[in-house]
Amino acid sequence: MLRPDGTLKVTGEFAYSSDLWLDGMLWGATLRSPHPSAWIRSVDVGPALAMPGVFAVLTHEDVPGEKFYGLEHKDQPVLAIDQVRYQGEAVALVAADHPETARRAAAAIVVDYEVREAVVDARRAAFDPSCPPVHAHGNLVRHQPVRVGSTFDAPVVVTGEYEVGMQDQAFLGPESGLAVPGEDGGVDLYVATQWLHVDQDQVAPCLALPKEKVRLSLAGVGGAFGAREDLSMQIHASMLALRTGKPVKIVYGREESFFGHVHRHPARMRYEHGATADGRLVYVRAEIVLDGGAYCSSSPAVVGNAASLGVGPYEVGNVWIDAYGVYTNNPPCGAMRGFGAVQACYAYESQMDRLAEACGLSPVEVRIRNAVSQGSKLATGQIVDTPAPLADMLRELEAMPGPGEPSAARDLRSLPGGVAQTTHGEGVRRGVGYGVGIKNICFSEGFDDYSTARVRVELLGGEPHVLVHTAAAEVGQGLITIKAQIARTELGIDKVTIAPADTSVGSAGSSSASRQSYVTGGAVKATCEAVRERLDRMRAGHPELTLEELLELYGPVEETREYRHRPTTPMDPLTGQGDSHVQLALCVHRAVVDVDVELGLVKVVELAAVQDVGRILNPLALEGQIHGGTAQGLGLALMEEIQVRDGKVLNPSFTDYLIPTILDMPPMRLSILENPDPHAPYGLRGAGEPPTLSSTPAVAAAVRAATGLDLPRVPIRPEDIALVPAAG
Repeated sequence: MLRPDGTLKVTGEFAYSSDLWLDGMLWGATLRSPHPSAWIRSVDVGPALAMPGVFAVLTHEDVPGEKFYGLEHKDQPVLAIDQVRYQGEAVALVAADHPETARRAAAAIVVDYEVREAVVDARRAAFDPSCPPVHAHGNLVRHQPVRVGSTFDAPVVVTGEYEVGMQDQAFLGPESGLAVPGEDGGVDLYVATQWLHVDQDQVAPCLALPKEKVRLSLAGVGGAFGAREDLSMQIHASMLALRTGKPVKIVYGREESFFGHVHRHPARMRYEHGATADGRLVYVRAEIVLDGGAYCSSSPAVVGNAASLGVGPYEVGNVWIDAYGVYTNNPPCGAMRGFGAVQACYAYESQMDRLAEACGLSPVEVRIRNAVSQGSKLATGQIVDTPAPLADMLRELEAMPGPGEPSAARDLRSLPGGVAQTTHGEGVRRGVGYGVGIKNICFSEGFDDYSTARVRVELLGGEPHVLVHTAAAEVGQGLITIKAQIARTELGIDKVTIAPADTSVGSAGSSSASRQSYVTGGAVKATCEAVRERLDRMRAGHPELTLEELLELYGPVEETREYRHRPTTPMDPLTGQGDSHVQLALCVHRAVVDVDVELGLVKVVELAAVQDVGRILNPLALEGQIHGGTAQGLGLALMEEIQVRDGKVLNPSFTDYLIPTILDMPPMRLSILENPDPHAPYGLRGAGEPPTLSSTPAVAAAVRAATGLDLPRVPIRPEDIALVPAAG
């Protein structure tokens, strides 16, 4: 199946949320704080209101309903009230008849700030009693321990401290949307988001409206990767539309986008692995500190993932983990592809390489000796009750052909530095590294995770047609194609239309946690089965009639169903025990790199991956997910980091925040395994996130192998390689 949106996106004809337009609409703009921490003494909107073309200027005093919102806890103000807690926090809003007028009016608002000390060190925020509180209730968002066993000594012990920088989702479509005031006093909001119903749940109370008067429709989404789970301009545009009585459009520029959404939590981690002389794990101790920034967002769930998956897909009988999420005055952090498991994976995989060296084993062999399999018990006590052939995956990966030895007559573009011609091969060394990752699929810890689908079969132009309606957000992952494939498969009808996603149908949950093929796919499958049962009953009464004749006789057939996966339980707050995850997915990577050790430049020569997806539903889309996840993992390993100094972002642009391009991504070898999960629709296993985990440590391990350096932090910068003093 080809993607119906694919050609439109390639040709530039696809309508993204930033393309929305209504005659007579106004443009919204947001005034944001330049300070990471300050009291607000006063806000003077007079200069902005006096400008021609300005229709409204709003502050927190103009919020009609609740003044706070949030994904898990309502701790974030719609507009700053008496203080700001991060650089870029929204302080005031403007609506004007031209976008430039709106921007100039926002800049004309006079805010008197009393700047105060910013809390920027996550460890200090977590453990220093003298640290100022970012919120009145303190700086701790969540502490999740994991406690198993009592043996914490072993013949071989390796320790390490690791750090993961703040990565951005770097989607290409900026935050944007259009709010249209309704005749009933409500609002229609067209927006690029990942979760229509949770947006509705947060927006409506702030507007003092019942949920049914806040109607959301999904506009074209230009990428998400977690950053669109939190609100950005939704409440702001709606407030301006309701105040002015006119449609209001807000589109962030690239710089504002860096301030307008959450990022991946930076992490500082301490690990200790104990093992027998032959490399079998005895215990793991870990401390994981995740910097959640100024507001809660999804930090509690991120902490839960980091804790529960903190030792990786390895059998170990004794575990002592402490995972913390903390408030600081750094930019807010929340969901990003891999969601807490990425940070832990970099640390535990770095530790497995250290353990291999200490025991005289290969990086692959030490992982095989400790690999989980079906029937293994995880650190949380959860039993792996589905296929988990990790050892076989590692053997297959190791046996894959490599890129071969470098040729002396290589094209310069294949060398570190590329067309800049920084080298002709001198000072270039090759390294190979491996990475393994385990990721939970769907929401965890007892969350009521479900999806709703409505399916209608009717005659159109004399032919049977299927209409599939869900609120699931297509954010580029190919869900529209999958829903159509499922409907054709279950109903045997070729003509299938996917209705636009909106809140007029029940919730489909978030397009995150690699869950939509599983949960919304399950909902579409269940609903199609219900429709098929009704059609079969109709056929039983009139076996002589065709489907067309049955539909002409009885009219359209429509069913709505909710689909829920098997239940999960919260982690025990003291021991971390519990069946907290629905499904687990494995991916393993091998990276081959060339490193110019004199200049610190890295060229990834090849990446290979083996991933178990349960069952392939769409081969092309699946390969794209593995390539895309791997690219983001490569970016975290070598180039992607929001530079934050004293709470201020130094590089809010794609000039200075670097993401991998087509020239940075090497050829990839893929082996996609199908070991069906008996609990999942069609036996599928969510596939979008696992490649992001294992690719980062694989690339870092390859750079270590080429340089002989410790490299405890990602992204690895050129100076981390070239400016390290020589040993001795």
